[in-house]
Amino acid sequence: MDRQSMIGLFLIGLVLIGYSIFTAPSQEELDAIQRRRDSVERVEASALKAKQQALASRAPAQSAVDTAVVDDSTRTARMNDLLGPFASASKGEDKIIVLENEDMKVSVSSLGGRIREVELKKYKTSAGKPVTLFDGDSTRFELNFFARNRIINTGELYYASTGQDLKVSAGDSATLSMRLYAGDTTKYIEYVYTISGQGYKLGFDVRFVGVQDIIASNTQYVELGWSQHLQPQEGDIVTERNNSTVYYMFADDDAEVESLSETSDDQDEIKTRLKWVSMKQQFFTQVLVAEDAFDKPTRISTVSGLETDTFVKAMKASFTLPYRHAPTEEVAMHFYLGPNHYQYLRAAGDHLEKQIPLGWGIFGWVNRFIVIPIFNFLNSFNWNYGLIILVLTLVIKLMLSPFTFKAYLSQAKMKVLRPEVEEIQGKHKEDPMKMQQEMMGLYRKAGVSPLGGCLPMLLQLPILIAMFRFFPQSIELRQESFLWAKDLSTYDSILDLPFHIWGYGDHVSLFTLLMTVSTLLITMVNSQSTMTNPQMKWMMYLMPIIFLGVFNNYSAGLSYYYFLANTISIGQQYLFRAFVDEDEIHRKIQENKKRPASQTKSKFQQRLEKMAKDRGYNMPK
Repeated sequence: MDRQSMIGLFLIGLVLIGYSIFTAPSQEELDAIQRRRDSVERVEASALKAKQQALASRAPAQSAVDTAVVDDSTRTARMNDLLGPFASASKGEDKIIVLENEDMKVSVSSLGGRIREVELKKYKTSAGKPVTLFDGDSTRFELNFFARNRIINTGELYYASTGQDLKVSAGDSATLSMRLYAGDTTKYIEYVYTISGQGYKLGFDVRFVGVQDIIASNTQYVELGWSQHLQPQEGDIVTERNNSTVYYMFADDDAEVESLSETSDDQDEIKTRLKWVSMKQQFFTQVLVAEDAFDKPTRISTVSGLETDTFVKAMKASFTLPYRHAPTEEVAMHFYLGPNHYQYLRAAGDHLEKQIPLGWGIFGWVNRFIVIPIFNFLNSFNWNYGLIILVLTLVIKLMLSPFTFKAYLSQAKMKVLRPEVEEIQGKHKEDPMKMQQEMMGLYRKAGVSPLGGCLPMLLQLPILIAMFRFFPQSIELRQESFLWAKDLSTYDSILDLPFHIWGYGDHVSLFTLLMTVSTLLITMVNSQSTMTNPQMKWMMYLMPIIFLGVFNNYSAGLSYYYFLANTISIGQQYLFRAFVDEDEIHRKIQENKKRPASQTKSKFQQRLEKMAKDRGYNMPK
């Protein structure tokens, strides 16, 4: 690896380190989050108090002795005043109906007709409990609209259902209807849930039947509100927060997917139609998909939990459902409630897999078309994931070996020319332009390109960056152990420190230590044969030490991969050295120098010669 290659790797390292530091919230941002949350809590508390006072003002005064509840007739009159035709739905029993298939268990509540809880049967939290989405009272799901000069919020009303718990087998499906009646049984708003025997899809249709004269005549849309506090599923809640946000896909573009910020509070009002919106966590996601599209606008927001909070993030989405006052209308949608598994999301359709951040541009292509297919093929053998990563590393290094060998040959040629290069550097150290002129003449005569080792290495960089994105997002590694690592998807702590070290953390990751040692070794091997600049050597030895802090909190699978890649690279260096005769290379270079120089010049050489001529120098022939 020559100097240019090492500089390239160092710059990429700086980019990764800068990204890690840049995305970490500052103390000012944390203070702003706290102020925002306090403000929201004050507003919500004020609204609740005002609502309670309004209800109290409508209730008859009670003496200290008479603590009996308001009689039914008074309560009925009050509810008729507040809710109009929906007054009868203001009281009822919170009944839970369970829809279950091979992969998930969905609990639907009669209060609001909403999904109250989703249990993913094949996954456990870091604490060993079932993974649950739509977790109880931490979520709200409701329609908001005007009906005869009243604001109706369906989340506070009781839906009726004649259904019962349903367990569906593979190949079958079942449907649950939840109806919110508006006065009589011919006028209602209906939620229809449909579940198949397997998978993580849940059909969800909203139907408006006979309410065209009840919903305000000037109403052109109904608002669907969805908000919840995402519950922690992993052991490291900080990492989980930094990988959780709202994703959405535009309906009128070519599957363009965007998201809110992962590392800070964010909100947006999308003024175009959307196909779906997801509340994504690190390894699980909840997506609401429109069969057609959600009308505009859609409002979304995220608020991060603080260190003292038990939730990951508070997320909200407000959808616009068109309403045309027809006797019967239906808005068809469905949920995906499951893991962020690339294959599952892709099979679910609607480009849901694009919410897995595999990297932009060429890095994402490498993951989608090279890394993931190879990984899935190896996974089909049901090996331990430590062995799968080992074989994956070997396959990738074998694919890249022609480029690695070419880089080594160029490195060997530069090593042979080093005495002559050092002679030129010493002779013209006071005149850098003359130095470059003489060196380019030497390279051209010898038939050596100074970029010969750099370009092959640059071709390998997309693989390195792609892996940086792939391993932390791979749910396949979640809770999979290897050697001392209990979970390859997070850091492998062998020692928890009683204090926090800035830039490093409060634990010691052994795979990160091994990666750092192997990086130092490969740097040492390369520097012995190529680098003569002391400043460059110091910089390249510093980079692995910086990486030690950056990767200490990253996926153990990622550090393990880089450790294996470094170890194999060191082995390749010694293998190539056994088959490459430097004396023969020197002999060929001396023969090349005796031949007439090629008249074909690169653009770089042409520009260098022009600069030299402008300063009064002549390039050697």
